[in-house]
Amino acid sequence: MTSRGIYITANDKVLDHAIACLNSIRAYDPSIPVMLIPYNDDYHQVAEVLGRDYGVEVYPDLDFIQRLSENLHAIFGEGFFARPNQFRKQACWFGPFDRFLYIDTDVVVFSAIAKVLDYLDSYDFISYDYQHRGGIRNVFAPAIVEQGVFTAAELEDMFNCGFWGSKKGLVSEQDLYDTFAECAAHPDYFDFSEKTSDQPIINYLILKRMARRFNLVRQPGGGPGNWAGSPHFVQQGMTLNDPNVNKPLDYLHWAGYRIQPGCPYWDIWAHYRYLRDPGSRPVEVPTVAPSPMQALSRKAGTLLSRLGR
Repeated sequence: MTSRGIYITANDKVLDHAIACLNSIRAYDPSIPVMLIPYNDDYHQVAEVLGRDYGVEVYPDLDFIQRLSENLHAIFGEGFFARPNQFRKQACWFGPFDRFLYIDTDVVVFSAIAKVLDYLDSYDFISYDYQHRGGIRNVFAPAIVEQGVFTAAELEDMFNCGFWGSKKGLVSEQDLYDTFAECAAHPDYFDFSEKTSDQPIINYLILKRMARRFNLVRQPGGGPGNWAGSPHFVQQGMTLNDPNVNKPLDYLHWAGYRIQPGCPYWDIWAHYRYLRDPGSRPVEVPTVAPSPMQALSRKAGTLLSRLGR
């Protein structure tokens, strides 16, 4: 029988995020296996809490993660990436799950989210976002278009690396090293201006090496958005509906936001964070003004919402 599961990366610093994420996953799917890929060596508290309360297991081969991480960093050189440990999520390809979903911990889900793995009956790689509607920014630089590395149609398959799924073994360790070497030879292809690290490289990997890919927003009738910077979602209790396609969201991702009072859909995140122990929820501090980055993201979200994000 084919095994299915969800991978997350986390350390002790994002314990609250991980609890909110797991509370939402377990609210809709009590039994789906979830595995923690440690973001760095400071993961023992988050591993203990998630293991005790949600049955989360730690990735079984930490030596492999370390080796993979060190080798990938070395290809580009020390200090090139702002957050090189993001590449640890590539251990997903080599873990115990035959079909897997990777989810960032700044996500909450509103459904039995592993059901999206059914699409892997027909495809080898799935994503679920409107990243491509915003152009190539935060992924590729104009040189990738000017030099014809990808066609316009291929660039329509760009995706956000905070939520994706695939199958074990479709990417080898050598595939990763070869792809990183190609990318290191052409740093002008990529947009690292806002300190993204894995997203440009992994988009390159998938667009080059994974032909059978599918973005779930292209499902019949269109798929709902899922970015917290989209202001047009309609809240229904502690879930959201996307009026552009008249469908409920499957998940919400706070990419680019600091999750704190005043951020978009804060009440939903706080609901899931304290779902198991609502009595421990602290008294809300006054709403804070958005940071310049958040204000810019909200403006972008307003524009993208008109495009269906």
